[in-house]
Amino acid sequence: MSETPILQFGTSRFLQAHADLFVSEALQRNAAPGPITVVQTSGDPGRSARLAALSDKEGFEVQVRGVDRGQLIETSTRVTSVAHTLSLPADLARVREVVVNEARIILSNTADAGFRPREADHQTNFDQAMSYPAKLTWLLFQRFEANGAAIQIMPTELVPRNGEVLRDLVLRIGGLYPDAFRQWLETEVIWVNSLVDRIVSEPLEPAGAVAEPYCLWAIEDQPGLLLPCTHPNVRVVPSLEPYETLKLFILNLGHTYLVSRWLSEQGTARHKYVRDMLADRTAAADLEDLYAREVVPGFAAHGRKEDAEDYVATTLDRFKNPFLDHKLADIAQNHAEKIERRIGAFLTWARQADAAFSAPRLEAITAAPAEVHLL
Repeated sequence: MSETPILQFGTSRFLQAHADLFVSEALQRNAAPGPITVVQTSGDPGRSARLAALSDKEGFEVQVRGVDRGQLIETSTRVTSVAHTLSLPADLARVREVVVNEARIILSNTADAGFRPREADHQTNFDQAMSYPAKLTWLLFQRFEANGAAIQIMPTELVPRNGEVLRDLVLRIGGLYPDAFRQWLETEVIWVNSLVDRIVSEPLEPAGAVAEPYCLWAIEDQPGLLLPCTHPNVRVVPSLEPYETLKLFILNLGHTYLVSRWLSEQGTARHKYVRDMLADRTAAADLEDLYAREVVPGFAAHGRKEDAEDYVATTLDRFKNPFLDHKLADIAQNHAEKIERRIGAFLTWARQADAAFSAPRLEAITAAPAEVHLL
């Protein structure tokens, strides 16, 4: 097997149309450290066809469809950055070998529940029932014991300060191991905060995805940072905060607001996708008015009115994308939690700058009984 300096935990369609695509395009310009080994952490045998297709020498397809700066975009790309695919626990020995001897960067995207602690985390023997942070801790300990060089950890999970959050989880679990290992984790391992932004609306079978033209991978700068690739959509920035608030409190908040409206209409059949809501004049006008009267003023309180207006315009174009089958039912999963994280957090954030800030429609959503948020 050829060496792969990038190890990726997760097989999601998002990673396929984001990190895997970027690295593939960069490799054609010798602008990436090397190819990727992808690890399926769930061990689900039902995904064996996806795993095989991800590492097919012919690559897998990513379709980009939508409107970019007024131009209709429809492209198809073969992604060839994935050299090998492995699955836990079946391929644990090979995954360990890659972590110990090959990997320079570890990427992950393990969904919303990926960081949640599990009972199996309280041990130092590998257990498939462990959470991702516990599995990562065990693998990093193997590298430490083998006197491995420092390594860079780059989660892409949609968690604020994701690198620091993952670091703290690993350090907590690392308390089960020798003190020298925990010190190595703190001083030698590079934990990177990043933010990803791209709507990937549907999978292709057996591997591949359909995505919108807009894409961003913002990576917070720090000493020793190693980029997984140099790419026009990868930005190294001094702080993620401006990007995090725009995405969370405009794009994500808008999705959750639309779903709240959709649920109040009992999931009306005529509104299946986000684009259906934007094609409905009443729903579209309501969302635009919400942005203008309740969301942009929150950013204005922080002195960021123009940034917010520009991102709102981009977001509305993204929502209207005629090619994206972005299902409202998919966005509605974990709706109550998303209300707290997107709408409730926005209200708190806006009031940090303006204690008198008011947003009646958003406040009504956060005040609704829990059962209202259920499908």
